[in-house]
Amino acid sequence: MTDDNKKQHAFNWFTALRDSICAEFESLEDALSGGNKADLPAGRFEISPWERENSGQPNASGSVLHGGGEMGIMRGRVFEKVGVNISRVHGMFAPDFAKNIPGAEDNNGEFWAAGISLVAHMQSPLVPAVHMNTRMISTSKSWFGGGADLTPMTEDPADTQSFHAAFEACGNRHDPSYYPEHKAWCDRYFYLPHRDEPRGVGGIFYDYLDSGDWDADFAYTRDVGETFLAAYSAIVKRHMNKDWTDEQREHQLVRRGRYVEFNLLYDRGTTFGLKTGGNTEAILMSMPPEVKWP
Repeated sequence: MTDDNKKQHAFNWFTALRDSICAEFESLEDALSGGNKADLPAGRFEISPWERENSGQPNASGSVLHGGGEMGIMRGRVFEKVGVNISRVHGMFAPDFAKNIPGAEDNNGEFWAAGISLVAHMQSPLVPAVHMNTRMISTSKSWFGGGADLTPMTEDPADTQSFHAAFEACGNRHDPSYYPEHKAWCDRYFYLPHRDEPRGVGGIFYDYLDSGDWDADFAYTRDVGETFLAAYSAIVKRHMNKDWTDEQREHQLVRRGRYVEFNLLYDRGTTFGLKTGGNTEAILMSMPPEVKWP
């Protein structure tokens, strides 16, 4: 395939994965039969397209962005707030930012990027929050990145084991080194230095995946998305019909503060989106709907 065909093929996949995730999450909303919110109506995704004008003018950070995407948000009785976004953008990085992106300085700062990003904050404190994204970025080089990590309010060892086992099996289908390397990368990345604690129980994280075999790298990226959907849906089903207490809800709201702190202080995806002039609401859809600090 040509580079343009590869880009279109990747974006088509991100869109198809978004559609599969939204359908599955809406089916979980329909299936709820217990817990504290069963009397609420089942949620449905609202999809909002966004597009940047092709003005060619730099944004406040000096980057130029064209393209757009779709922001999908659902507020329901299982998912208090879940966002599933897709985007496809191109443009030119500001010179200072281009220094941090492989191949950008050799390409006059030009870039192309597409991907899917998901964050789910749950009604039940017994169901863990979750994050997943996969993406393809091109400068003078091309690579994939992404991953998924689980953030329980109170850890359930069975959930942690099943989530990691799913991604270990996923990695082993492609390269036995992937899971241990990407798990360790996740543990390093999703860490709050100012609190000296991890954000959650981990998962996998990878970036700059360019083995020289684009088809193999893309196959792994697709498998990561499919593995996430199956593994997380099973965890939600295990817990979503259980009752919870006011004390558990209070603990959930405080733990969500850690999520906010990480995303605003350390998350590279947030920085990338804001520095390149992406849609602010889509970038910050990861914020929980309600949160407390003690």
